Amino acid sequence: MNWRDHIHSDTEILGGKPVVKGTRISVELILEHLAEGTSVVELLDAYPHLEEADVRAAMGFAHDLLVKEATAASREAA
Repeated sequence: MNWRDHIHSDTEILGGKPVVKGTRISVELILEHLAEGTSVVELLDAYPHLEEADVRAAMGFAHDLLVKEATAASREAA
């Protein structure tokens, strides 16, 4: 899955935070709920505009961001 199909940033929406396309639901909000133990089903029930693919895309976005940060940190350490 390509998270870019589901996630985007726009300075006019939530100050540029990454959100699910067509919503004001941020990746940060999705990850916060998941970290607190909210299940994907509960998340989808709470936010009817979300689809399971959007939740997976948010996790993919976070993964790619962490990989990018780790790579940058490794380069700086060298």
